[in-house]
Amino acid sequence: MTHQDTTPESTAGATPDAAAIAAGSGSASAAPSVPAASPEPQRWGRVDEAGTVYVRTAEGERSVGSWQAGEPAEGLAHFARKFDDLRTEAELLEKRLTSGSGDAKQSLTSAQHLRDALPEAAVVGDLAALGALVEHLVRHAEQAVEEAKAHKEKARADAIARKEALAAEAEEIAAEATHWKSAGDRLRAILEEWKSVRGVDRKTDEQLWRRFSKARDAFNRRRGSHFADLDRQRAAAKVRKQELVDEAEALTESSDWGATATRYKELMAEWKASGRAPKDSDDALWQRFRAAQDAFFARRSAAFSERDAEFAENAKRKEALLAEAEAIDPGADLAAAQAHLQRIQQQWDEIGKVPRERMRELEGRLRSIADKVREASDAQWRRSDPEAQARVDQFRERVEQFEAQAEKARAAGDAKRAKKADEQAAQWRVWLDAAERALADR
Repeated sequence: MTHQDTTPESTAGATPDAAAIAAGSGSASAAPSVPAASPEPQRWGRVDEAGTVYVRTAEGERSVGSWQAGEPAEGLAHFARKFDDLRTEAELLEKRLTSGSGDAKQSLTSAQHLRDALPEAAVVGDLAALGALVEHLVRHAEQAVEEAKAHKEKARADAIARKEALAAEAEEIAAEATHWKSAGDRLRAILEEWKSVRGVDRKTDEQLWRRFSKARDAFNRRRGSHFADLDRQRAAAKVRKQELVDEAEALTESSDWGATATRYKELMAEWKASGRAPKDSDDALWQRFRAAQDAFFARRSAAFSERDAEFAENAKRKEALLAEAEAIDPGADLAAAQAHLQRIQQQWDEIGKVPRERMRELEGRLRSIADKVREASDAQWRRSDPEAQARVDQFRERVEQFEAQAEKARAAGDAKRAKKADEQAAQWRVWLDAAERALADR
């Protein structure tokens, strides 16, 4: 295959991995590794005097194209970049397969196309290693296809099992349920879930549906019979609730706070256990019962006002501590700020309780101050991260190297080499700025 190119791209210098710039480290992979061809393309190929480009393989050299646009090294770099494109395509496919994203069959097709294209690929690089990676991808994709098929079969079995479980639950409700509202709600929820379960074959689905429908009809018949007796029960509940209201109203003037409060709780339990009276009567009796209860607890609340005054004074003392704590500046002296906050927290605990409605507010303010001091401590640690600083120093060193190369080339009158070095220095400067910003944001 012959390739004519008069605008080769610059390839001098290695470029850092994008993930390494962002995270400071690469990721491990179970697939065979393939070295990048760009830094040392002469290991994998050559350009003869006629401009023919060859790649070295296990079977010997193979012509991959022709280079007439510049120096032989530039031609090798051009075809090495094409190799790197194939390597990148293979690595992206491996990531998709490893993560499980995308369609397994499509991934297999892509891996096979890549494998089939390698014997004639117009590239310069370690084709043996790349071939091993591609073979790994084909096997991985074949396995993914089989797993997807098994998953589909499992999903069908799971769907059948789920509908069988729903039908069995509906049959149990139809035979045993006595909490009519919750049971009816559950049957409706089962129906909605039933509609959402997909993947069951038609014959099996119809058989399961008949079971569910029969159970729902049986439940409706039992519920209808139950409500036929409910009116008699409600009449008895009305009599009992009237008795509870009379007792609750008689207790409103009691000053025996503990015993009376306990009795009101018992009356409430008896109220709930007595069942529902006819709606109009039930609502009216409930209003009287609740009014009697509220009157008693209002009187008890007034009697506790002295204790509440003590809690209010505690709240004022804690507000004074908060004013002192909010003046803490961890940025000026972190150790002093931590010690100061610890003393304030100790005094805070010694003061005691505050009104319940103030607890969240006051505790939240103190917690915010503690968070600020802790964040300052965390930020100090992050700023001292040696790996992040080492990355910045490495990028700065590369910028300085390329800038020195540019100056040396200009001094020698080599404008082309100076321009190339300037471009490389500018690119590394961009990466240096990004790394410095990431360190500053820590």
